[in-house]
Amino acid sequence: MTDGRTVGSARAFELLEPLVQAATVRVHAPSAGYDTSGTGPTWGSGFFIAPGWVLTCAHVVGEGGAAVRLTGREVGITFSSGGNGGTGTVTGRVECVLPERLEERRPGRRALWDLPDLALIRVLAPVSHACAWLTDRSRPRFDEVAYFGCTEDLGTPEITGRTTRLRGTAGNGAAIRLGDDDEIEPGMSGGPVVDLARGEVVGVVKARRHTGGGGLAVSVVQLRTLPMPARGQIGLYRRVMQAHDRHHYDQHLSDLNSRRTWTDVHGELPADTDPHEGRGRLTPGERTTLYGLLAELPPPGSSEVVRGLVEAARGEEPDPHPLAPLSWRDGLGLLHDPPGGTGEAAAMLRYATDVSVADYREPPTPGADEELWDWVRATAERLWRPLRRELGERHERGLAERERRRRASAVRAVRGPVRPAGGLPNGASVLLELWPHGWEDVYDWAVSVLAGPAHPGRLTPVDSGVRVPPRALREALRAPLAEGFRRCDTHEAAALLEVAVDPELFGLAVDEWVMAGGVPLGVQRPVVLRHARGTASPAAAARWARVQAGPLLDERSDCIRGRPRSPAAPWLAGLPDTTVPVHCRAPGHEPTRGALHAVRDAGFGVVVCRRPPADPGVSCAPFHRGLREELVEAGRGEALPLRFQALRGRAYGADPDAYWAAGIALVWDDPARALPEEEPLQGDL
Repeated sequence: MTDGRTVGSARAFELLEPLVQAATVRVHAPSAGYDTSGTGPTWGSGFFIAPGWVLTCAHVVGEGGAAVRLTGREVGITFSSGGNGGTGTVTGRVECVLPERLEERRPGRRALWDLPDLALIRVLAPVSHACAWLTDRSRPRFDEVAYFGCTEDLGTPEITGRTTRLRGTAGNGAAIRLGDDDEIEPGMSGGPVVDLARGEVVGVVKARRHTGGGGLAVSVVQLRTLPMPARGQIGLYRRVMQAHDRHHYDQHLSDLNSRRTWTDVHGELPADTDPHEGRGRLTPGERTTLYGLLAELPPPGSSEVVRGLVEAARGEEPDPHPLAPLSWRDGLGLLHDPPGGTGEAAAMLRYATDVSVADYREPPTPGADEELWDWVRATAERLWRPLRRELGERHERGLAERERRRRASAVRAVRGPVRPAGGLPNGASVLLELWPHGWEDVYDWAVSVLAGPAHPGRLTPVDSGVRVPPRALREALRAPLAEGFRRCDTHEAAALLEVAVDPELFGLAVDEWVMAGGVPLGVQRPVVLRHARGTASPAAAARWARVQAGPLLDERSDCIRGRPRSPAAPWLAGLPDTTVPVHCRAPGHEPTRGALHAVRDAGFGVVVCRRPPADPGVSCAPFHRGLREELVEAGRGEALPLRFQALRGRAYGADPDAYWAAGIALVWDDPARALPEEEPLQGDL
């Protein structure tokens, strides 16, 4: 097994092989009755990533039943039950598959399943088992790796390992390419891919080449795409990773047996496999302890909280392209090899210091944040004296700032919130921009995170594309929008989606797209329209402030008693500043398209339009009557995005009193959330 390997990687394989084999399992049909022999045919492999949790590929749990629903399906798990080579078999239940659409659309026989092609299995009985160590890095490093899985070379299932190199990425980083140094055998799908230099699992074996050696693995970072939880709940990803870190921390502290732990082996890995090791990094024991202490804290309130602390520790904004960091652990993964010669240990200790004084989504276990700070202070003793002083001052400032925020929160609780109930939060939002290609029926698009008032003008790209036909637009935007929501959603509220387009595209039914969870976007979160990038009129800021305060007045802008009209500029200029112009006709057609341009030029930042019914003979009176009542009840403009979300939910739920709101859209050009004025890049010619 040493052919083609360096001396360092051969030694690393020798050290890591027992740990990985102990955590790797065989996945097969569930045992019948009291049979626990696990002798059924092998479907594939998997591996324990936390106590009671097995990670594998979705196509592995889909084996033997193409029409069977994957989530909730029971499977058999045969695993190593101790250090004496024995095995045990237990039943597991599939808790989740990625992507979720695999439940509705399966590939044909022998076809590749859609990325990320992952499944999480929950073991249904308490068993003692080993767990693999997962990477915290957002991107793999292209070094030598080993992959493991179930083979039957001698007619008996056994867990074996092979070595190769990573050869690049595929699927926009969701998959990694395995070299052809050795062959991936049937049954190895779902097994772990281990970075030999750093001793951490970076991928899940997915497929082999039809022509022989090499294949694809799924990046374990794709676990971050697990479905987001309901508001106020802790998501599956955070729960599993918290259990992962606690397990390895407990193993590191335990002296009940003499078996090597992953932390022990990390300390024994050959130094020449990682040229970046040195005094500027945490030791394996320090790193495991830090992960364990972070796992004792409540999770962060949002991904943007983690990114903000990482930026403060690195001294620059982290790479915007990896999947959103969802846990305190993920933030550490963005601090490897920091810029400007800053030591990695120093950056991680700064980050840990800031986490110890952060605002958590719920009160921590008493003393957990203080224990983290005590560890930071003790660990810094072996580093530089100026760093120790810096960390102490950082901690004192953080405590003072947290106390200031708590006092301000207590004052708001007594006096009432600064923003009225039902107003939008001031946090980051997801921005979707669409540009048509003139006479061609295709679109260029970009999805970004708009930082909001806290960082005016900051726009962090998520993804972009060109020349997408309308019928393919929703599918092309499914993954980028999901990533944007992961970055911006908090445990308290779903983030705002802002759709910036020219007025002729205000009829695009983005709020009706079903992307995840079987519910339209406009029901899941507030969705508003923005005018595409450009400078608003000088009157816009003044009108905006007054319409937010209310009381709101409605004014028909493109019709008079159902007949179309074009509003004159002097007439618009004379309307009260608290007016909300209302359009009831198709936004892409005249005179409504011209009316939408005119009201923007007049400085109206809050405007209502709709997609009218297919039958042109249907009266618009119920729409205007219902909207007038809604505006009077809302009273203030700032309540409208969430009230419109509630309206869409009522219409979606078949509330007869909300039928008039079908197709309603809110134009919301908030000056505090200004779009950058740079012209977008044009698509390919």
